[in-house]
Amino acid sequence: MILEGIREGFALLFSLDPEVWGPVRVSLLVALSSTAIASALALPCGLAVGLGRFRGRRLVVGLLNTLMALPTVLVGLIVYALVSRQGPLGSMELLYTPAAMIMGQVVLAFPIIAGFCAAAVERADPRVQQTVLGLGAGRIRAAVTVAAENRSALAAAVAAGFGRVFAEVGIAMMVGGNIHGLTRNITTGIAFETGKGEFALGVALGIVLLAVALTINLVIGTWQYRGKEQA
Repeated sequence: MILEGIREGFALLFSLDPEVWGPVRVSLLVALSSTAIASALALPCGLAVGLGRFRGRRLVVGLLNTLMALPTVLVGLIVYALVSRQGPLGSMELLYTPAAMIMGQVVLAFPIIAGFCAAAVERADPRVQQTVLGLGAGRIRAAVTVAAENRSALAAAVAAGFGRVFAEVGIAMMVGGNIHGLTRNITTGIAFETGKGEFALGVALGIVLLAVALTINLVIGTWQYRGKEQA
């Protein structure tokens, strides 16, 4: 059954079946959007935590590390409470839309990207920041320089955040509703199709999921390898 499902799954992929590529489009749109927003918020936060020395810093680091393990269903429940009709954002009618999925995935990706970013710059050569500050630059300029020197590690942090949201199912199911053609993504599509007995379609979606994850890892790995060669 497994081999037959894989064979039929590849056939569906190459036939450009909309039942396969529709959820793929939704997954990429939502995951890329949420990763971009989360990165814009998390990278500055991670740099501040990793390079800063302030009271309560260890508590902040511990909080970020703890939030990395947030269950997706818990995040989905929180966002659901916010965007439901009785919630504070209920008037915006975001429930069961891609926007609600993006909101939840931003919450999920933020601590991962910020935590990995903080860990990366904390281990960076301290002489880079000291040199830039010694030349008269401000702290923001020094942080940007450190980030540039560790860009491959920061790219890996962003990739980790993307991988987390791209493969999650709890948030997508709870606030997206698995609506065909609107909010059904790869993971909810796999759950729905296999539940109907459409094993081949579930396998096809799973193949795309793994292919995207592999592509991202290969790109990041190649970039890191070239960076080491140039160094």
